[in-house]
Amino acid sequence: MRKTAWIVSLVLALYLVVRGIVELFAIDMSDPASYRNDWGGPSLLGVLLVHVGPGLLAGAAIAVALLRRRSVDR
Repeated sequence: MRKTAWIVSLVLALYLVVRGIVELFAIDMSDPASYRNDWGGPSLLGVLLVHVGPGLLAGAAIAVALLRRRSVDR
């Protein structure tokens, strides 16, 4: 059961990371009309916090989990 939870968490975290990366290319940062109605809008900072922020947190969580796993294996 623990392994299943770890795999589901990893898939969710990878989804958030990829979603954050795609968002950087999906919006035109020089055109406020392209992100005005997105979550976190109408400001660019709000949109980036809502869409990219969870990906950054998930990436950090993956890194911490892998580092802990590596230190336990030694």
